[in-house]
Amino acid sequence: MEDQNKKGLNVPAMGYVVLVVAIVIFSGLLSKHAGWNMFDFDTLNGKFGTIKAATNTFMGSGGVGARAGFLFGLSLVPGVMLALGLMEIVEHYGGLKAAQKLLTPILRPLMGIPGICCVALVSSLQSTDAGAGMTKNLREAGEITEKEMLIFSAFQFTAGGVIGNYLASGSALFSIMTVPIVIPLVVMMVMKFLGANIMRAYCHYFVKEEV
Repeated sequence: MEDQNKKGLNVPAMGYVVLVVAIVIFSGLLSKHAGWNMFDFDTLNGKFGTIKAATNTFMGSGGVGARAGFLFGLSLVPGVMLALGLMEIVEHYGGLKAAQKLLTPILRPLMGIPGICCVALVSSLQSTDAGAGMTKNLREAGEITEKEMLIFSAFQFTAGGVIGNYLASGSALFSIMTVPIVIPLVVMMVMKFLGANIMRAYCHYFVKEEV
């Protein structure tokens, strides 16, 4: 349905501007640029304060079981809420329509998903929680089908939050790596697209189309 209507989309000029701003915010491109990092998702998301010891957040240390899991889950709420709030702003100003019109010709052949997934896709490279929340929002709004959601979820599930996790956790190995640090990142990105297309093939043969 989207492919039939995307050419007739009336996208305001502001929609393209908002789309570019959203991609910059969720990509982390300005995270290290003082004065401009206000346009970075992690900067906007902020951090919790510390309690007594400088290494402890409100979660403390040594927690186990359901209570520790609850506090961890609670710590994810601000990021998801911020991501969904930004998504609403992008949609209000026509940013999702701009993504749908510009990027469907790219994402449809690559993975079989519409261009409207663009902002959620970029977000998922930094934050698994934000990407998942946005994808759920797109599905509930009827912007993507069940098959498209499955394909997009496979993309996100493979090396989830790849850029954020690689640069944070993976940085401990940078000094002993025998290949340029960009190579593992490229391999993981290729695997994400491969995973999405494996799910795409599965959906094509085994998942019934919605009626």
